[in-house]
Amino acid sequence: MSVKHTEVFGITEDIAKGILEAALSTGGDFAEVYIENSANEVLMMRERKLANANASKVMGAAVRVIKDGTEVNASVTDFTPEKLMATAKVLADSFEGEKRVDVLPFVEKTVPIAVDPKYIRGEDYTEELKLLSGATEGAYGYSPEIVQVMANLTKKEQRIFVFASDSTWQTDYRCNTRIMCQAIASDGKDMQPAHSSFGRNQGMEMFEGFDPVEFGRNAAFNAVEMLHADQMQGGEMPVVIHNGFGGVILHEACVHGLEATSVAKGMSVFCGKLGEKVASDIVNAVDDGTGENLWGSINVDDEGTPAKRNLLIENGILKSYLVDKRNSAKMNHPITGSSRRESYKYQTTSRMTNTYFLPGESTFEEIIANTKYGLFAKEMGGGSVNPATGEFNFAVDVAYMIEDGKITKPVKGATLVGSGKDVLLRIDMIGNNLEYGYGMCGSMSGSVPTIVGQPTIRVSSMTVGGKGGK
Repeated sequence: MSVKHTEVFGITEDIAKGILEAALSTGGDFAEVYIENSANEVLMMRERKLANANASKVMGAAVRVIKDGTEVNASVTDFTPEKLMATAKVLADSFEGEKRVDVLPFVEKTVPIAVDPKYIRGEDYTEELKLLSGATEGAYGYSPEIVQVMANLTKKEQRIFVFASDSTWQTDYRCNTRIMCQAIASDGKDMQPAHSSFGRNQGMEMFEGFDPVEFGRNAAFNAVEMLHADQMQGGEMPVVIHNGFGGVILHEACVHGLEATSVAKGMSVFCGKLGEKVASDIVNAVDDGTGENLWGSINVDDEGTPAKRNLLIENGILKSYLVDKRNSAKMNHPITGSSRRESYKYQTTSRMTNTYFLPGESTFEEIIANTKYGLFAKEMGGGSVNPATGEFNFAVDVAYMIEDGKITKPVKGATLVGSGKDVLLRIDMIGNNLEYGYGMCGSMSGSVPTIVGQPTIRVSSMTVGGKGGK
């Protein structure tokens, strides 16, 4: 006995079935409709004043049909049943043939709740402004050399509904909230920026126990430290990459190469490597969309597949790629709950959620003490990566030298150059101090919230660039 599902966004089961049947009428193998209703808010404080308060809405739908591996898509701002039906018929006209697949009875899966926002916002933004003011005053109060502070709080509240011919009928609700603070230090000649960031897929309850003043002071401390740092003198050396946002190395130099967007096209250095050794024996890494209210977590992905904890690397052996529905058949690989999109305007495809190295057995102090000479990359910055080769170039925002097993002078201008496959094999110590960093990952399906994370790791040898000594 089938159970009728609740109407969502004005779409009943019968309406949904009719739209999908129209989409499949010319021999399509799969049809899907994704509907979104999102609200975005940005509050920005600059030089102790509220400089910007912006609110916007995004509403629309995406329809796609796949036949023999070829995918056609359309996005519309009007998701009335009539408009969706018309769009489905237009997409069906992209193919020629007779109907060969039936729409399966819809099944709404029971999904473990990973994301459950509670208290989305204050009534008049008093709480939000207090957070921004606290971060601002914390940064300015740290040092007279702090000449400019910018703090902002962003919030994206998103409701989605996905129904598809393979029986999918799923909804999800997300609320990605993030606070950031940038401090700029100056000695009258040079200027040096630094920033702090904290985000969760949660409402204002995420700030319980959060100290905005200390948050701002952290950005100011790093700016002042790097303002007075010596220029890095480059060379080959061991590099200790600190916990938290240091995981951008794993994210960019490795796991982008595990996404089906690269692997299915044969454009990844990790193609055909499942079951093979790709990292040192102590390396274990996951992409986990199920972490409770974490910044990159989701209850279901944007194809309606429940989020999963995907073990990517186990004891140095490659175990899994990140795969969406379309590429699952092409790659003969299980679907991993990893299909994501910025909005209905983008085609959905395989993406990361919360990606990090698992903790090891060493303490931070042991890693430093066992490093005779090298670089301590405390805070990583941006960079560029070629997924086909894994070659990367990353800036280090905050760095120190390690000499005789001790952290010594600060250095600036350091860059890390190498390839992901080499770095993974050269990791010889992993800490027990897992932390997360909070970012937005851009790719062909737009910009999505992702966590990069790791405990402190040591890479036995890396090329470090710098202008010192020149």
